[in-house]
Order: sequence, then C-alpha cells, then structure tokens
Amino acid sequence: MKTLYAGIDLHSNNNVVVVTDAEDKVVYRKRLRNELEVVLDALAPFADSLHGVVVESTYNWYWLVDGLMDHGYRLHLANTTAIEPYSGLKYADDVSDARWLAKLLRLDILPEGYIYPKAERPVRDLARKRCYLVQQCTSNVLSIQNLLARNTGRSMSATGVKRLRDEGVDALLPDPDLALAVKSSLAVVHCILEQIRLLEKTVLKRVRLRDEFKILLTMTGIGPILGVTIMLETGDIARFPTVGDFASYARCVDSAHISNGKKKGKGNQKSGNAYLAWAFSEAATFATRYDKTIARYYQRKCARAKHMMVARGAVAHKLARACYHMLREQTAFDVQRAFA
Repeated sequence: MKTLYAGIDLHSNNNVVVVTDAEDKVVYRKRLRNELEVVLDALAPFADSLHGVVVESTYNWYWLVDGLMDHGYRLHLANTTAIEPYSGLKYADDVSDARWLAKLLRLDILPEGYIYPKAERPVRDLARKRCYLVQQCTSNVLSIQNLLARNTGRSMSATGVKRLRDEGVDALLPDPDLALAVKSSLAVVHCILEQIRLLEKTVLKRVRLRDEFKILLTMTGIGPILGVTIMLETGDIARFPTVGDFASYARCVDSAHISNGKKKGKGNQKSGNAYLAWAFSEAATFATRYDKTIARYYQRKCARAKHMMVARGAVAHKLARACYHMLREQTAFDVQRAFA
C-alpha cells in the first residue's frame, strides 16, 4: 500500500485538497466547499494510506482541523509565516500551494503551528473579547479627554472620565452640541465597562490559573485576569525552547534586520500573538505605576528613546522574559534580577 500525503489550501469559502504519493505525483486534486462532510468524502478513499493531512494556519482553521481530527486523521497545522515558498515555479496557484504543503510533510521539514486544545478555546475567545473591549473603551476615553482638553483647557484622568455622568458633562460643556458629543462616547464607555465586568467574572468562573502559572501573580502588574490571559495565550511553556522564542511570540522583539550596524530591512512585525503582546503591555503599564524599580527603568528608557511607547515596550520585553524564566524554573518574580 502506497503512503500518501494530503495538503489543504484553505480559503474563506472554499479549499483546495491535493493528495500526493511518495514521488510527489498528484493522485487527487479538487476545489471543495468549506463543508466538513464534503472534505471527509473527498479524503475517504485515501484514509487508510494517508500519512498525514496538512492544513494552512489561516484565521478559519478550527472547524476543519477539529473535524478531521475527530474522524481519526493525523493533522498538521502549517506555520505559513515560516514556510519558504517554492522558488522553482514560474506559475503558482492554489493547487501548487496545497501540493507544496504535502511535499513538505513528506520531506519531514514542515514548519508546524500549535494546535491549541479545543476544550480551552471558548474561554480563550472570551478573554480575547475582553481584550478587544478594553481597547475600545480606552479609545472612547481618549476621545472624551481630547474633546474636553480642546474646549476647556483642562485635562481629566481616565478614572475621572469613567465616573462622569450627564450632569457633570453639562456643567463642563454648556454648549449642547459639545455636551452631546461627550455624552454619546460616555454612554459607550459605560456600556463597555459593564460588558468587561461580565466577561471578567465569566472567565474567572470558567477557568483558574493552573498550578504552574500561579507563580505569575508574584509579578508586579499581573493580577488574576491578566494572569489567566497570559496562561490561555501561552499554552504549554515547554513549546518555547528559549526565552527568545517566547519573547518573539509575544511580539516583544524588534523585527529589524541589521548588517554592519545599518538597518537593511525588517521582518514580519505582526508575527506572533497580538493578545499576548497586549497582555504584557498592560502589565508594563501597571508595573511602572506601582513598582519604583521598574518606574526608574521606564524613566531612563523614556529619556533615551524620547517616546513613552518605546520605553513601555522595553518594560514589556523585560516582563515577558521574566515570565518565561518564572514558568520554566517555577521561581517567584525578582525585580532586581529582571531590571538590574
């Protein structure tokens, strides 16, 4: 019986399935609808001979990977950002892409992505929705602060904005149009805050920090909800061989390409986990506020970089590296070791 290899080039509403043999000869290829039963019917004649099935790591891979795994197929999630394109092709299409995935699997050189446990994805999506709402809330708060500063010459803290009520807005802005502009954003802020509290309560009810992640609570800037967020986005810390791999995954590493002291280009700045990057950025904000050692480090970086976002990124990088060592070594946070 011949050993076969399948590659699936996945799109938003269709997918291209290619099955090849040990000599890279195509034995099946077809564009199919994004329906699990259709894909299963296509692969059924080759099920006993398939060494594995490769699926692209696109935004919509859950249904396909989970469905095929439930039916006993050996799945591989292709890390598309790490795959080198085949340069020998003059013309490339979806079939050639799927065929290339199958060939990489046959050669055992396929860069694979992490298939996050299915059971934990729903609560992770809740935590991600909270992240999105926090960002939306901040955007609306900044809008209100800018409008007040332009028209009154006074600044108001984010906490002060969140405590505002309609009567307070009328007192600050007698003009009814300006007051309505603030009230509309303020209504959105209050609504979002209510939903954030609901999501936080639900997330903390659904999942608790695993024993190996409880050590994160010893770090300044990380509380229960941020700790759970980092845990859900990190998964198994053992999948990161080095601290640099983890920091890169958390988007805390610069993507510049340097040669002879000069910048020659840059890599993919979006490679990594945006939610983990946000979590460490939030942790950096709180850490600089409540820890004097970290605050001094932050101020030094601000003075050198002359931009607070660069300085905050440096703090987030330090925290990400510290988290990696804490999780691997199961040691409590040592601010002197992290920010010496």
